[in-house]
Amino acid sequence: MLLQKVEKGELLTYVDLCSAEFKHSSHEMYKEIRIHHPVCPVQFYLNKNAWLFTRYEDAMQMLKDPRISKDYHTASVEDEGEELLVAAGFEESEYLFNHMLNADPPNHTRLRAVSQKAFTPKAIARLEEKIRHIADDLLNKVELKQTINLVDDYSFPLPIIVICDLLGIPKEDRDKFRKWSNAIIDSSEDPEQIAENAILLKEFLEYLRAITAQKRQEPQEDLISTLIFAEEDGQRLNEKEIYSTLMLLIVAGHETTVNLITNTVLALLQHPDQFQLLKDNPSLLDSAIDESLRFYSPVELATERWASEAMTIHGQDIQKGDPIIVSIAAANRDERMFDNPDIFDITRKNNRHLSFGSGIHFCLGAMLAKLEAKIAVQTLINRFPSMQLAEKEVEWRGNYLMRGLEKLELHL
Repeated sequence: MLLQKVEKGELLTYVDLCSAEFKHSSHEMYKEIRIHHPVCPVQFYLNKNAWLFTRYEDAMQMLKDPRISKDYHTASVEDEGEELLVAAGFEESEYLFNHMLNADPPNHTRLRAVSQKAFTPKAIARLEEKIRHIADDLLNKVELKQTINLVDDYSFPLPIIVICDLLGIPKEDRDKFRKWSNAIIDSSEDPEQIAENAILLKEFLEYLRAITAQKRQEPQEDLISTLIFAEEDGQRLNEKEIYSTLMLLIVAGHETTVNLITNTVLALLQHPDQFQLLKDNPSLLDSAIDESLRFYSPVELATERWASEAMTIHGQDIQKGDPIIVSIAAANRDERMFDNPDIFDITRKNNRHLSFGSGIHFCLGAMLAKLEAKIAVQTLINRFPSMQLAEKEVEWRGNYLMRGLEKLELHL
């Protein structure tokens, strides 16, 4: 068992962190690591050494510290993941990964400024009625069924419809994004899987090229057209930045929201007292969404960072270029920050979770994700107040970044 490995002081590996077994026992391991190894050495991608941070205060520091870089060029290291894709035949990876999440200021500031115009409170509020219509339409299709797979029937299609509408992607193209998104977030070191991902990413890039060319010729009132023609400090995004930003918005705009919706429903149905409390007090919905974000963090581990200079934390020497891994999920269960952190409590007062990150990389779409989750959960409960889990045991996907379910079957 992985927990025994941690208790013995053996290194967790990248393969461990990507496994479904890790997802099933991670919170037990995180508790052990928080107590005994606040700066925990792990064997990272392709056997590189990295540092895992699991305490809330440390996680907050790593997310905000300007010495911790999101741009591997700043830390003078190579991105082995991109190199493997190139070796597998995808030689244009810079066209998909040159986005704000992989940038430091001032480049990050410029890239974010262009995108954030579509995510203002006013812009998000205008989407509310459309999201309600989408939720009702999806549930209309399954209302006569006794059992549904929440992921396939509801949690996945809802956010992909929303983000595709926002971007201006045709309805007939939506289904293609599941396989492309999976290829982007896949963390496999298997050569065959990497080669398959390379093929899918080529397809994805060609699609982005085609739809961007179309919008350039015939601009619409959508986010793709906005990205093409928007200027910041007199500069427009170049071709690589447009495709990379679109990739980020598509993946981040639906993958994490799928997990948030599914995980919220799971947590509520695993805790019948809290489910009943919410049904009796619908005003607790916002609090329930935040508690779900804390309890089952949709993003388990933050995207990779690097130390841009040498530093010492908790007596541990960290060298320039060392990878930094921040466990959002572990920080959200830190006993130093949260009372009874392993209890799912939708009335929790202190819920300053880190599920959307912190600092300059705070999730651009946080407000949209919470609105989608709120409407999705509210509509589902209103339509099927007696729903139950079809199976007691659930299967977490084996994925490095995300905490998401393969499926969630419900009896309606």
